Amino acid sequence: MVKEPRPGRVKTRLAAGIGATAAAWWFRHQTARLLRNLRDPRWQMILAVAPDREGLRSRIWPADLPRWPQGLGDLGDRMGRIFRALPPGPVLIVGADIPGITPALVRDGFRALGDHDAVFGPAQDGGYWLIGLARRRPVPPGLFDGVRWSSEHALSDTLATLPDHRIARLACLRDVDTLRDLRALAAAGQGSRSDRAPRAACP
Repeated sequence: MVKEPRPGRVKTRLAAGIGATAAAWWFRHQTARLLRNLRDPRWQMILAVAPDREGLRSRIWPADLPRWPQGLGDLGDRMGRIFRALPPGPVLIVGADIPGITPALVRDGFRALGDHDAVFGPAQDGGYWLIGLARRRPVPPGLFDGVRWSSEHALSDTLATLPDHRIARLACLRDVDTLRDLRALAAAGQGSRSDRAPRAACP
């Protein structure tokens, strides 16, 4: 899931520490690096873009990657729409602001869906950097209902909407929302192209 990297539109909390232009620059280059790193013949990569019209016309993203409009609503509405609209089969959704995502972790996510109904990549702040569904059965109509987004409850709230699902978890990673996050990643050396990028410790 990607947003057009315009100053003032993306990474607003990071912008409070480094400025809107620098935050948009960071997001644009982080996303470009992530897309290069995750290209792999074992899966198809699709960009879910926002805002819809601008994202579909954008020249920022690689022209060869398929694009889907995220549509309206909160994050749960938009992710639920993706899960329900794609052709049958396992689907993983990841954010673009997680430097530690590697092909090995994506592979682990798909492998986990072989014997689980859902998989999560927890984030240090109580949210998650990845969610995947095997989709061997219909997507639950109540998926994401009542989730407190952008809070330490996002993962636990989402799990509560999947009470009868077998859940797998991947490594915990740190997303970049603030200057403090950016400094912590720089200190840890995270964001490299290595499949052994440092992990965070989840509470």
